[in-house]
Amino acid sequence: MNVLQKRLHRLRIKKRIRKKISGTAERPRLSVFRSNRYIYAQLIDDEAGRTLAQASSREAEIANLPGTPIERSRAVGRLLADRAKAAGIVKVVFDRNGYQYHGNVRALAEGARENGLEF
Repeated sequence: MNVLQKRLHRLRIKKRIRKKISGTAERPRLSVFRSNRYIYAQLIDDEAGRTLAQASSREAEIANLPGTPIERSRAVGRLLADRAKAAGIVKVVFDRNGYQYHGNVRALAEGARENGLEF
């Protein structure tokens, strides 16, 4: 499977997921984007088209952490959960964005759950 086929396959999965889930102000969508080097997460209110909170592994407090990328992903999840609680958000809908629920995506979700977000 070459790079283009891989990207198209993920986009097909992403479309299938997004047909079923949507974020609201009370229960926003936790969207994950994973590049080869970093991981990004945001809480999105799809009705208003606004990002309510975000976190990424590019931020200084996480980028400087020693350890594996999975440990940094877990830290991103914890940071996002803290920012969500500060914004008054407890329940979210998880959008893995076509990625497998495995490795970094799973670590981010577990980190968010550890700090109090409910999926």
